Amino acid sequence: MDKKLHLVSLGCTKNLVDSEVMLGKLSSYDITQNADEADVIIVNTCGFIDAAKEESIQKILELHKIRKEDSLLVMSGCLSQRYKDELTKELKEVDIFTGVGDYDKIDELIEKKQNLFSQKTYLIKNQDRIITGSNFHAYIKLSEGCNQQCSFCAIPHFKGKLQSRRVEDIKNEVTQVAKKGFYDFSFISQDSSSYLRDFNQKDGLIKLIKNIEEIKEVKSARILYLYPSTLSYEVLERIIESKKFHNYFDMPIQHISDRLLKIMKRGNDSKLIKKQLDIMREAKDSFLRTSIIVGHPGERDEDFDELCEFLNDFDFDRINIFAYSDEEGTKAHTMDHKVPEVIITERINILNKIVQKKMRISLEKELNRQIEIVITGSSSEHELFLGAKKLQWAQEIDGEILINENLTNEKLIVGKRYKAKVTQIAGEKLIATVTQVA
Repeated sequence: MDKKLHLVSLGCTKNLVDSEVMLGKLSSYDITQNADEADVIIVNTCGFIDAAKEESIQKILELHKIRKEDSLLVMSGCLSQRYKDELTKELKEVDIFTGVGDYDKIDELIEKKQNLFSQKTYLIKNQDRIITGSNFHAYIKLSEGCNQQCSFCAIPHFKGKLQSRRVEDIKNEVTQVAKKGFYDFSFISQDSSSYLRDFNQKDGLIKLIKNIEEIKEVKSARILYLYPSTLSYEVLERIIESKKFHNYFDMPIQHISDRLLKIMKRGNDSKLIKKQLDIMREAKDSFLRTSIIVGHPGERDEDFDELCEFLNDFDFDRINIFAYSDEEGTKAHTMDHKVPEVIITERINILNKIVQKKMRISLEKELNRQIEIVITGSSSEHELFLGAKKLQWAQEIDGEILINENLTNEKLIVGKRYKAKVTQIAGEKLIATVTQVA
């Protein structure tokens, strides 16, 4: 009988790509959603902030309780790498430990039942991977590691310095994936606007965009995780003029107070951020997403008030709010003037109201418009609806469109593009009628 594999990928989409590499290396296994019948269970962990670390450990313990006798429980990823000494000593439930450097060796580790922690972070080259969760969209990794020195971030400590992939390798991967029917791509890394800087090339994204545009099967693309201090106006202009890359701008600003930006060691000031955001917002049919950290050491009431005023005034489409996580090994961990948790919670509650208001405004812009969508599958709401996303939106994170009527003469197909008219807003979702094939 074929052996069965159960894999859980936690954390970010960059982790997901690594998980898909492991699935590719273990393609001889049958993938099962039932952990209790699996011969091998892999948890690809996240170690970014406290909540993610707790989720990873809880998932390991939960799976250990239900796994069958003689199965192997494997712990890989960021958490495993970051705390390898402590975890390999204390977490006896796990049979095999590996970190962020050996995803392409997972078949060997399982066969030999051995731990491995290579010093250098794994960077995908030409390995086949099994893309999950979609039949039309794929994430493509630009680089690993980060050269930034943000005070709150532990990623450089366990991911290392920036390692960019060669443009030729990325183009080849996208070409091969596109030949399998995928046409929508999200390009990801820790700091995408620093792409190729480790090869002494500024604005590597311009070179990337040119090469991806040459692949005729690519119909839709976006770049995630832009960083203000390394993002040039030339790159913004190139995205805006592209016929395949959407005017989709995902740039975590973290704060807007110049005082806090300096404490956070972000390498940029609010003037630069505001100018970049204005260019993005003025682009035709643009979509803007950002992230904010609340409660960083030294954040005063006046800093928070300035942040609230800016978020109220500026027209973001989506905003992620994160409570500051006091991570050992970071500069912020040793800073004085820590903000009490009760105050962080109060501030998050205030910002959440702004976030909800901004999302509502963004959704209202779509009312009565004809937009291009892609059917994603069954809706999360009711069996009477199909689920969809606006083609411009990133996969899963930007919302769901509920399809309640189909005016075409054909059955709607998952992964296919259509034109649809937005008719209503229901909570945080759009409701739309499909009018024609795109």
